[in-house]
Amino acid sequence: MVAFGKKLKERQIQEWQGFYINYKLMKKRVKQYANEIEVGTQDRRHVLKDFSRMLDNQIEKIVLFILEQQGQLASRLSKLREQHDALEEEPEISQITELREDYRAVGQDLLKLLYFVEMNAIGLRKILKKFDKRFHYRFTDYYVKTRANHPYSQLQQVFKHVGLGAVVGAISRNLHELQDRQGSYLSIYDPPALPLQDPVVDAIKAAVDRLTYSTNFLNFLAQHALIMQEKLPTPADEQRIDEEKYHFMSLLLNLANTFLYMVNTYIIVPTADDYSMRLGAAATVCGIVIGAMAVAQVFSSVYFSAWSNRSYFRPLVFSSVVLFVGNAMYAMAYDMNSLTVLLLGRLFCGFGSARAVNRRYISDCVPLKIRMQASAGFVSASALGMACGPALAGILQTNFKIYKFTFDQNTLPGWVMAVAWLLYLIWLWISFKEPSRDIEEPHVSGSETVENNVLEEGKQPLLITSEEKQEDDEDPEGDGSEEAPEESRQPATSFMSAYRLLTPSVKVQLLIYFMLKYAMEILLSESSVITTYYFSWSTSTVSIFLACLGLTVLPVNIVVGSYISNMFEDRQILLASEIMVCIGILLSFQMIIPYTVPQYVFSGLIMFVSAEVLEGVNLSLLSRVMSSRLSRGTYNGGLLSTEAGTIARVIADATITVVGFLGQSRLLNVTLLPSLLICVGSIVATCFTYNSLY
Repeated sequence: MVAFGKKLKERQIQEWQGFYINYKLMKKRVKQYANEIEVGTQDRRHVLKDFSRMLDNQIEKIVLFILEQQGQLASRLSKLREQHDALEEEPEISQITELREDYRAVGQDLLKLLYFVEMNAIGLRKILKKFDKRFHYRFTDYYVKTRANHPYSQLQQVFKHVGLGAVVGAISRNLHELQDRQGSYLSIYDPPALPLQDPVVDAIKAAVDRLTYSTNFLNFLAQHALIMQEKLPTPADEQRIDEEKYHFMSLLLNLANTFLYMVNTYIIVPTADDYSMRLGAAATVCGIVIGAMAVAQVFSSVYFSAWSNRSYFRPLVFSSVVLFVGNAMYAMAYDMNSLTVLLLGRLFCGFGSARAVNRRYISDCVPLKIRMQASAGFVSASALGMACGPALAGILQTNFKIYKFTFDQNTLPGWVMAVAWLLYLIWLWISFKEPSRDIEEPHVSGSETVENNVLEEGKQPLLITSEEKQEDDEDPEGDGSEEAPEESRQPATSFMSAYRLLTPSVKVQLLIYFMLKYAMEILLSESSVITTYYFSWSTSTVSIFLACLGLTVLPVNIVVGSYISNMFEDRQILLASEIMVCIGILLSFQMIIPYTVPQYVFSGLIMFVSAEVLEGVNLSLLSRVMSSRLSRGTYNGGLLSTEAGTIARVIADATITVVGFLGQSRLLNVTLLPSLLICVGSIVATCFTYNSLY
């Protein structure tokens, strides 16, 4: 791979060479600062001040040139407008054709300017990240917040390309008017919007989409999806995805798979304890029944991640068949009076978890301009499925028999999901389109990834592309060396090799992820047993409670993604969320006073909502500290995160069953104790790790 400094030099527009960011000089200056601080000839405060001034000068140079070029484009468009007005009085085909070519020429020059802005934006992100990494200081947070939100911000000109939108609009509108519309008097502003088939306009729109294509809320949702691309796409790449890979119905099928799987996971939670007792087991065996699906998912995540390197259609078909069989077994276990069949059915459901394929499809086959929306759709489908599962269980309150099969609140979830997966399989077989593949070798796995290209609303990008991470890996000393041994760029080939690539900060993030998944699983899986024992809740009441918890996911993400993330740094939100999870756990304990419904509901709500916020911020930070070698291949960073969360769920469900032997009166406090200890440990680890960085 060619590092960014060399790439910038090769791709510069020669006549604009003196106006690009001087990336090589700034990288040398970072190395010089490090040496001076090491020998004690320079203090950190002076370095920060000097580097800030240097960045300001570089940005000012870039912005003034952008404004100059915008003015030239505006002047040319103004003259073309005069010619356009004259042609309306005496139209001539030859002059109209010539005028259209002149507008296209302006469009080509605008494309050059957009590419200039894009290269400089990438350079600024990279040098800021390199400074942070070299000095273990979050200078980027300070610099971006102080510059981007200032009323005289020059940084906004680079990252928000202020003013270029008007130039884009002028070119698009005039080309639209000059196009033969067969007598139509509609403009591009009149609804419905008329498509303008012009290669220049399409290229401009693609360039703008690469710069800014999402809102903060979509960014925040997409962090939950762990979806990113390995490198910055070129216009040719995007055109190839648009024409050869993207298929809306296939994307919809992947989102439907995500939704159905989450429904399948949580639909049994309100009735698992009753089902276990009907088969002669203790109510707390529900922990094993619920957790069996997670046990299988530990293994299915690996083979689905590897399988998605070769196909998307076949893994989805396999997933649907296995889930159909698993749910049928779960439903028939009652009439067979077999706890073994019940557990095998849940294991089969776990073996059908194709979430790695769903993520990979979005990462590889969805155009950049809608990829963030698709990622947010993935998270929304998951949240909706999490809410609909328990709600559906609450509706299925009936009891009848057909032939030898019983249909009641315990078996109907299995039958309903079996029918749902059968219908999904038919839809999949008819409508799914396998995307074309240019290469056969393993590529970026979908479960692994997170993606970002832009700076929104004065915030540092929440996610950094692995291309930027790879440059830092190849030039760790910042000395300008751009080549690295080939083996240092290879993805991990096993869990052990992946584990050896984890830095202490990454291990802390994985510990946090383990903690929040453990705490959430304890809350959800034992809810039916706890509420029945203390409050005598019915299945319908438990279902409503769990559905309400699930429905909080999207509103909370809207608030955090649109407002809180703009007010505080990610690490501050992370630590505050951990503390709130800890408070929720503490409030959940049964003390001397009688255990009440308000205490349980309030503490559970605090714990669940805080854990949801924590998950998004944690995955954001995780993507920024993960080695680039863990952004590719089967054993990637996303798979490690998924495995950490799944193992946490398995241990939590096993804990419920084991503690159940002590009696239901002790179940609540004893299962909450490990959650509290892990949470406190993660808070201590977070404070220790981030204090060493700041």
